[in-house]
Amino acid sequence: MTISPCKILKCNSEFWSATSSGSHAPASDDVPEFCAALRTYALCTRRTARTCRGDLAYHSAVHGIEDLMSQHNCSKDGPTSQPRVRTLPPAGDSQERSDSPEICHYEKSFHKHSAAPNYTHCGLFGDPHLRTFTDHFQTCKVQGAWPLIDNNYLNVQVTNTPVLPGSAATATSKDMGDRPGTHAGDPGDAHLMALNPLTIIFKNFQECVDQKVYQAEMDELPSAFADGSKNGGDKHGANSLKITEKVSGQHVEIQAKYIGTTIVVRQVGRYLTFAVRMPEEVVNAVEDRDSQGLYLCLRGCPLNQQIDFQAFRANAAESPRRPAAASPSPVLPETFPYETAVAKCKEKLPVEDLYYQACVFDLLTTGDVNFTLAAYYALEDGKMLHSNKDKLHLFERTRELPGAVATATAFPLAPQMLLGTTVTLLVLLPVLW
Repeated sequence: MTISPCKILKCNSEFWSATSSGSHAPASDDVPEFCAALRTYALCTRRTARTCRGDLAYHSAVHGIEDLMSQHNCSKDGPTSQPRVRTLPPAGDSQERSDSPEICHYEKSFHKHSAAPNYTHCGLFGDPHLRTFTDHFQTCKVQGAWPLIDNNYLNVQVTNTPVLPGSAATATSKDMGDRPGTHAGDPGDAHLMALNPLTIIFKNFQECVDQKVYQAEMDELPSAFADGSKNGGDKHGANSLKITEKVSGQHVEIQAKYIGTTIVVRQVGRYLTFAVRMPEEVVNAVEDRDSQGLYLCLRGCPLNQQIDFQAFRANAAESPRRPAAASPSPVLPETFPYETAVAKCKEKLPVEDLYYQACVFDLLTTGDVNFTLAAYYALEDGKMLHSNKDKLHLFERTRELPGAVATATAFPLAPQMLLGTTVTLLVLLPVLW
């Protein structure tokens, strides 16, 4: 893997070091020193600007610096600060040199008398489809950049592009062109650098990990972070964040033990899938829930972006070659009759749950058999990551299809949606719902 010449992570680390804990709310007496650190930070970003033009973390840092300087009335001209040198504990102090301090292991921080953490699961796959942390299953038609996860510890962004020309179906793909779209409410240029189908940013956390960025795209599923490392960096608890390559070029797992989180990224055909297991405490760790708690895994897609793929499927069953003229859905591929889509999905997904129905929908809208595997692996990842196995299969009342009996619902009616995505972890502006 080629290591990026962009040095934004070094700039980030030096700023956090210069401001001790990296606080963005300094005491009044510390404002001059904080402003000096911001000017140094800005100078560092300017020096690496040429090699960071398409880097998400770089653009996020630039906008963040501008906001902080405005908030604290910092002038652009003035003294700068020297980065602090990281000091390591004495070699003989085994306790301080522990590779995984208790604070860097989420589960170990819970004492025996405390209740065990409650884990939740979110997954994104296929055309694409979204399973939220609250077990709602949706399909969306959104295009452009959207936040998948955005909390105090972790950021993930997805960028959605059409699967076929003129189609409402979207999925994670490399063919973004030079100007990927942004979701409604974005100022436009803030995320024009979202060129990779998947980017994940793990934020700097105490003595555990340095900020790390993971980026993936079609035919390049790295087994390391963007800086070439495979763990959390130089801190004592660095190994509480690790990347493991399960299948070369096809399956990567990231363990973030300091926040009790596991992430699975796969490439299936020409598309990426994403799955995560995360404690509820981490899921809900947002400073301003009204503006920052709007990410897709938590709230789902906006209502005006959701698609009822059950209606599409019923229409396809009634007219397997051509949907009704008034239908907003894309024209079905002539080479994939409804009966064939059902048979292919049944081979991998014998339980007729929403994963199975999503598979049928994807084959009808794209004609790409790889979506069968995408739905299958999404269910397999759910088996591994979901803490409540009784909720693994999601069912929903469907329209009665020709020759079939409507399926009974096991969960409250949840809206369906069609979402095509590229995944990126970074700091995002709030989505306007």
